[in-house]
Amino acid sequence: MRAQAPPTITPPFGYGPIVALQREDRVLLPRGATPEFCRGVNALALSASEFTAASRDYPIAFACGEDGRFAPVVLLGLADKQNLFIGPGGDWDPASYLPAYVRRYPFCMTRVNVSGKEQPERIACVEKRALSAAGDALYDDKGEPLPVWETMRKLLFEFEADLARTEALCKIVIELGLLEPFHMQAKPDGGEPFTLTGMFRVNEQKISALAADQLKELVKNGVLPRIYAHIMSMSNFSKLLSRRATRAKSAEKAEANA
Repeated sequence: MRAQAPPTITPPFGYGPIVALQREDRVLLPRGATPEFCRGVNALALSASEFTAASRDYPIAFACGEDGRFAPVVLLGLADKQNLFIGPGGDWDPASYLPAYVRRYPFCMTRVNVSGKEQPERIACVEKRALSAAGDALYDDKGEPLPVWETMRKLLFEFEADLARTEALCKIVIELGLLEPFHMQAKPDGGEPFTLTGMFRVNEQKISALAADQLKELVKNGVLPRIYAHIMSMSNFSKLLSRRATRAKSAEKAEANA
């Protein structure tokens, strides 16, 4: 009999190696500061149900991955590896919406590949380096989930379910031909002009050209409100420029006082 290959688990972007979560595991949960990987990214994945909340603080754009799939992202900075929402101490700006991608850390849901084939069921996983005897217990002595895990587990399952709705949203806007590439040009006061490229957005004029039954379907499936949240969020590029300027001035002041 041929031995079966051990299952492989691919970690999400930003995570180190992950393992399936066990009831007896103790986990080092974040205390204030955001995960280290968040400090060096200028965009993070966003799920469909987050569009309204995220649109108040961030530009929401669509990105095309190496696999050719489109996905919505929140833009956090105007340069590579720049997150303008994290302060010097590593804390996310408390006045801004914190994406679920960050809130779920160090946990995630994933599918397992066995002998190169993706299995249909999803399992709860945790980043391996978060496991520690000094960490928090997730279950009590009777094997019942503790409140800290109940809250996180709910977030994990809701986020995972919402990712499926997000894929459906992207499929719809692509099939209707609503996406178009765009770039953002800016010239900060006293700085060099720069251009952001590689992003996609919904063309509002193409929405107006849709047939009545297509618009009705977009309303019915909840896609249209999210499209307009995305369109309205484009004005938040000015907020990113303001944050960039504030950070630059703080850096100049710190250098002058050094």
